[in-house]
Amino acid sequence: MDRLWLQSYPAGVPAEINADHYPSLLEVFSESIEAYADKTAYINMGKSITYRQLDELSLKFASYLQHQLKLQKGDAVAVMMPNLLQYPVCILGILRAGCVVVNVNPLYTPRELEHQLNDSKTKAIVIVENFAHTLADVQDKVGVEHVILTQMGDMLGLLKGSIVNLVVKHVKKLIPAHNLKHSTTYKTVIGQGDVSRYQKPAVVGDDLAFLQYTGGTTGVSKGAMLTHRNMIANLEQAAGCLDPLLSKGKELIVTALPLYHIFALTANFLVFMKYGGTNLLITNPRDMPNFVKELAKYPFTALTGVNTLFNGLLNTPGFAQLDFSRLKLALGGGMAVQRPVAERWQKVTHTRLVEGYGLTECAPLVTVSPYNLPAYNGSIGLPAPSTDIKLVNDQGEEVAAGEAGEMWVKGPQVMKGYFNRPEETTKVLNDEGWLATGDIAKVDDDGFFYIVDRKKDMILVSGFNVYPNEIEEVVAMHEKVLEVAAIGVPNEATGEAVKIFVVKKDQSLTDAELIKHCKERLTGYKVPKLVEFRTELPKTNVGKILRRELKG
Repeated sequence: MDRLWLQSYPAGVPAEINADHYPSLLEVFSESIEAYADKTAYINMGKSITYRQLDELSLKFASYLQHQLKLQKGDAVAVMMPNLLQYPVCILGILRAGCVVVNVNPLYTPRELEHQLNDSKTKAIVIVENFAHTLADVQDKVGVEHVILTQMGDMLGLLKGSIVNLVVKHVKKLIPAHNLKHSTTYKTVIGQGDVSRYQKPAVVGDDLAFLQYTGGTTGVSKGAMLTHRNMIANLEQAAGCLDPLLSKGKELIVTALPLYHIFALTANFLVFMKYGGTNLLITNPRDMPNFVKELAKYPFTALTGVNTLFNGLLNTPGFAQLDFSRLKLALGGGMAVQRPVAERWQKVTHTRLVEGYGLTECAPLVTVSPYNLPAYNGSIGLPAPSTDIKLVNDQGEEVAAGEAGEMWVKGPQVMKGYFNRPEETTKVLNDEGWLATGDIAKVDDDGFFYIVDRKKDMILVSGFNVYPNEIEEVVAMHEKVLEVAAIGVPNEATGEAVKIFVVKKDQSLTDAELIKHCKERLTGYKVPKLVEFRTELPKTNVGKILRRELKG
């Protein structure tokens, strides 16, 4: 691959990384635990644990899986909870037992949970009691042999933990009734886990580390097989891009995105463990006022999020008054970062909002914008080290310079395939190792990539391609708009027409005002023909707007 793009990166970013730097993730964990033993690893709800405590707790968890549950290397263990201190303990424990982590969205319906547990052949699950009723509904339909039940306050100490559990259950009534059978408590697991009996498994790079399920937007939800080598490669790629910026043992990363999502899993959990950083876990980032209050307590140096999260913070009273003097890195991904949000973020925090691009199948990082650019340039950045990208047409041929094409990716971070779905795998991953992303992109002369849109979301108006991202960005420029989503709807004259769904920031906003705004900035066929105002837009639990639900 042409490495001319390296000239745009800060000095010190390598063209290539060593995906075999560590034999497995277990060595990454051991190295950080040894180097940063007495530093704070995680904070949640005011409670903190050190790397030494994380080590002991995760080894107890691993030992229990090995000896009490008799799980074998390669067995799948699911984790279904929001961001709590138990989460990193469980992830480390599962991997240190030689098992495979299956991250589960806690907001799944019984049908979705049943599919994922059966599809992944999950042997055991750790689940927070708030969602036990979902598992109880399908417990007789899945092959899960062991259930470990935890409560929100289980790691907050005896007094505070008891109060939190009491409030969650009896005051806020957040635990629906359930008839979950044959479960063991998390506290029992930690109490009975014997570190002295733990046996480090022989894990190699090609062994599975995660079965990370895609959102299922193109059909049935599929498990991307991410190996230890895939994750190490992506960890090294991310570290390669950020190494000149981050200081070992001195960073505090705000983890508001859920750890079950591939973005936070790699960018927050793995990358900042390598750097000996502290992770501030936010359990409920949708409660923006309390989120801002939590931020005010800590000298945070990095923050990851999706566009809606950054936009939400910027529109929450008190956020602009926070101390941003230590903030080095604000990294956006998961969906397109909109220019108005990026520009306002830089104005308020005096830190550039860096956009990256990735997908579950790539563990996830593919490209990232250099942090040393003076301002947001609308791109998703440059290829990560050891990453090849090409843009192709529908025939799989590379498009001419300046033309848009589907982005294909090749590199050590690309998944092994979809679990037990060889036909689905061959649709996106060819014999040469190229992964078809389904995203339409362009590249400029300096090697910066720009996502035009999702292939499947493209709107066809009178034979012209219209990309929702472009429409949304223009609409979002209007000062009275809070959020927007654009879709195509049937139209007799043009085949499809553009429709926008808008959440107002100012209630005086009218559809005529918005259409006039768009006419001044868009070619005629791109101008929305229909405007619908909503009080909120449907989103995933990560905050990505669900266009497909607006098409129903």
